[in-house]
Amino acid sequence: MKQVLIINGHPDKESFNHALSEAYKKGVNSSNAMVTQINISELEFNPNLKFGYRKRMDLEPDLVAAIDKIKKADHMVWLFPMWWYGYPAIMKGFIDRTFLPGIAYQPIEGKPLPEKLLKGKSARLIITADTPKWYDFLIMKRPAINQFKKGTLQFCGINPVKVTYIATMKNSSSDFREKWLRKISVLGEQLK
Repeated sequence: MKQVLIINGHPDKESFNHALSEAYKKGVNSSNAMVTQINISELEFNPNLKFGYRKRMDLEPDLVAAIDKIKKADHMVWLFPMWWYGYPAIMKGFIDRTFLPGIAYQPIEGKPLPEKLLKGKSARLIITADTPKWYDFLIMKRPAINQFKKGTLQFCGINPVKVTYIATMKNSSSDFREKWLRKISVLGEQLK
């Protein structure tokens, strides 16, 4: 049975990202898959990788549980808002503290690229933004997508990584939001 992990990177439980994660979960629940969820803002952990990679910090129980869910997942769905062409600080801290050497990748002495420890998994990014898609693509060159898709997930072996970009959120209508909730629920049903 396929294991699906939904990871919500928005710090606000009343955000549209939370509604999208619930819509995706509803879709998965109508399929033949197991779904688990992580709302990063509900976890108790220090988001600061205070020693860098020089010295390993002890992992808090919530991070140990999150890493276990990541390792068990066949497919991960990451939902987050794009803020300043990146993702929220709490999500960055979560990634810094969980995607560690020996967990997500393993450096190989004498080689520039590591062994990818998360091979065999796929992912979808569901990003909400105020920036129109054309501007993010043509002018900004997709920095949040490139950083997370290529620089984190694919770097650790997760592939394919598909992207759903939802914009423009600012002053969006309830019809616009309802349409996206339906689309995301269908993605969940199809396990995409």
